[in-house]
Amino acid sequence: MEFDPNTPNVARMYDYYLGGKDHFPADREAAEQILRIVPEAKLAARANRAFLGRAVRHLTDLGVRQFLDIGTGLPSQGAVHEVADGSRVVYVDLDPVVLVHARMMLDGQDNAAVQGDVRNPKEILDHPEVRRIIDFREPVAVLLVAIMHFVQESENPREIIRTLRDAMAPGSYLVLSHGTSDSRPDAVEEGTEVYSRATSPLVLRDRAGIAALFEGFELLEPGLVWLPEWRPTEEDTIDFVDDPSSSLGLCGVARRN
Repeated sequence: MEFDPNTPNVARMYDYYLGGKDHFPADREAAEQILRIVPEAKLAARANRAFLGRAVRHLTDLGVRQFLDIGTGLPSQGAVHEVADGSRVVYVDLDPVVLVHARMMLDGQDNAAVQGDVRNPKEILDHPEVRRIIDFREPVAVLLVAIMHFVQESENPREIIRTLRDAMAPGSYLVLSHGTSDSRPDAVEEGTEVYSRATSPLVLRDRAGIAALFEGFELLEPGLVWLPEWRPTEEDTIDFVDDPSSSLGLCGVARRN
């Protein structure tokens, strides 16, 4: 992927929702279009980021010390290597701008940021830096946070995850969040139209479609739930007390047995 400031970029749009500074006029314009259609999008981005932090902390408590974060995006605050301090972390993203930012965050031999496309999982798994840092003979957490809804059905998302799963040792974990058409169905068509003009078109699956992505894994409690409902804390659920579905996404953490 080449750097193009004139085409809305999904990572930079996400950064805009989170109040970051790494975006351009085209990104802001597209993000504002989404916010006019779905005003909850900013809160949803926060809910997604908070889920990532809770999931990583929980897996660290369970003893996981390796994390492969695919589609990491731009936000650096609360990055995985900061939450899972002392763990080995590899960030993977297709966007060269994301990689520049990710590499600026890193300060040790146990972390790396590499270019890769979730649609080509074998290339990610075989990348020399991934192999140097991640020992797939030991449990690893693969993070697919807000990335699979940019994979089209024609690109076989279940096969992508199956390839990753087959490389993971028993006792490994999958962390996944996904935008869903079950929330705000009235806005799906307009929202996906905006993203069709961005670097990655959006595919909002229903609950059954998202659950199918966990094939071969065993979901941890509380299962596949709205973003604020996964092992919540008072601090990061206050915006969604009345309607967790306004977070616009479902999520889960699952174990490979």
